[in-house]
Formats: sequence, structure tokens, C-alpha cells
Amino acid sequence: MVDNKWIQKLPKIDLHCHLDGSIGIDMMRQLLISNELMIKEEHLKEALQVSEKCTSLTEYLRKFELPLRCLQTEQGLKSAMVSLLKDAAAENIKYIEIRFAPMLSVNDQLSCKKVIESVIMGLKEGERQYNIHASIIVCAMRHHLVEKNMEMLKIARELLDSGICALDLAGDETAYPTKKQRELFYMAKKYDMPFTIHSGECGNIGNVKEAIELGARRLGHGIALRKSEDLISICKQKGIGIEMCPSSNLQTKAVDNWSTYPLELFLKKELMATINTDNRTVSNTSITHELTLIYEKMYQNKETIIKLLKNAVEVSFAKDNIKEEILRSLQRAI
Repeated sequence: MVDNKWIQKLPKIDLHCHLDGSIGIDMMRQLLISNELMIKEEHLKEALQVSEKCTSLTEYLRKFELPLRCLQTEQGLKSAMVSLLKDAAAENIKYIEIRFAPMLSVNDQLSCKKVIESVIMGLKEGERQYNIHASIIVCAMRHHLVEKNMEMLKIARELLDSGICALDLAGDETAYPTKKQRELFYMAKKYDMPFTIHSGECGNIGNVKEAIELGARRLGHGIALRKSEDLISICKQKGIGIEMCPSSNLQTKAVDNWSTYPLELFLKKELMATINTDNRTVSNTSITHELTLIYEKMYQNKETIIKLLKNAVEVSFAKDNIKEEILRSLQRAI
């Protein structure tokens, strides 16, 4: 195993991290108690983390069922965010963009606005406590009616720059192609709401093309991009960020093995590829672990790791002063 102490010390950044898939085991125990939910201790990890035998994205997504049941109260949402920022700060992440789907937490006691405000409260408290910068990406869901997603966007737009930094579209790409949500992104552009879109995680190049044409500033996962030289050229020209998540991509079978992982291709083509966690708990990972894997499996040089981090800073939705702060920290670490 590669000695990763130097990676541990690096100032890091994570642009693709889901709140519901990144609640730590200890915090889940607390949330289960507060929500009066019972699960045997020996079954807890099994309920939250995929095994090495994970066969598909469908199997992977089952691990979100229990966490989502704990994100149905103001306190649950706030506590989950604070806990995630604590974990991120502990591995020297300086900036993280955490995404979640507000409408999945709306219930009789919680409006969409209250859901978002609760997560923002957790964000602000976590930033204060753990000396970390963070922003929230709100996820529209592919299986929701476009009208429902537009309702969420209108509410989230009011809080842009008050904790919210962008919009995303998540869910089953195969069953619900991006083109069905075009109106949502037309509205986002009208509202000057930046957006990234989960695209090409399951091999669908059509969704990648659609996201680029809609004006996405980043592609979530983007694995299918490897199928099209034309789209690769457009992404290079436009400086579109690629949010790669190695462990998750291997677990969901977006790629079969390391030899087919397209990071080397994307970097060779000078794309703005970045390395991220996706779901820290579901994938049992951290940004330190993901970067170590890249170093160990693909590149035995520090320059590539620094390049990936600099790419992440550049394509992030962070304010310029935060970007400059992190770049200075990276320069000192070299």
C-alpha cells in the first residue's frame, strides 16, 4: 500500500459528495435513536455500505433508504450536515460542495424552504466549528415531475449565495433521460442559477450531450464521455468540469476495472477532470482514499494529484477569494 501521509496533509477539495450517502456510522446511530428507528448493530454497516460484490447502480442506491428516513426533521438535517463537515475537516478538506435532494425530505411538518434552511443552518454551524468552507448543491430528481423540480428551484434560488451554490439533477439516468427536464434548466439559466448534471454514469452518451447543450458547467461522473471525441473536444473548449468518483464508479459498474477507467484519457485530452467521493459512507471512502487510489493504481507522481486538486478549485462554484486561498495553500504544500 502506498504511503499516503503526504496526501493526508494536502489541502483538499471535494465537489461531488451526497449528504444522505455520507452520514457517518456514529452519527447514524444517533439519528436512528432520535427518530425511534431500530436496527441491530451487526446489521448497521450492511444497511449503509455496499460490499465488494456490488453488481449495479440499482443495488448501490438501496443504501440510501435508511439515511433518508433520518433526514425528515430539522434537527436531523442540521446534525447530518454538521457531522459531515466535521469528518471532511478532519482530513484537511478546505472546501466541499455537498449535494442533497430537498424534496425527498419534505413532509407534513417540513416545507421545501424549511428543509433547505435546516441544511444551511448545519452548514453555517459546521463551517464555524471546523474551519472549513462549504456550499450546498440542491438536487432535482429525475423521477419527479418537472413542475415539482421547478418549484424546488424557485425556493433554492432565493438562497443562492446564502449557502446554496448550484443545482443538480440526480436519479436513474436510464429510466429518466435528462431531456425530460429541459424546462428546469431553461429556468435555471433564466434565474442565473449555476448547474451541474449527473451525466453518463451508466454509459448513456445521450445524457452527456444533452447536459452540455443545456449549459452544464460540470458533468457528474461523465464516464460515458469517453465514447465521443467530439464531445470531449467541446468539454475541453468550454472548460467543463468532470466530477469523477473512482470507488463509486467501480462499485456501480460504471467501469469494469481500473484498466478501463477513463481518467488518463480525460487528462491526456486536457479536460478539467476532478476526483471526488460521491458517497463517503456508502462507498466507505474519503477524498484522501480516492486520491491515494489514483496515485497507487494509475499515477506514481505527485504532480498529477496536485493537478487534479487545482482542476477542482478552478471548476468549483466557490467564491474567488476561497479559490485563491486554496490555491495558495496548495502552492505552499508542493
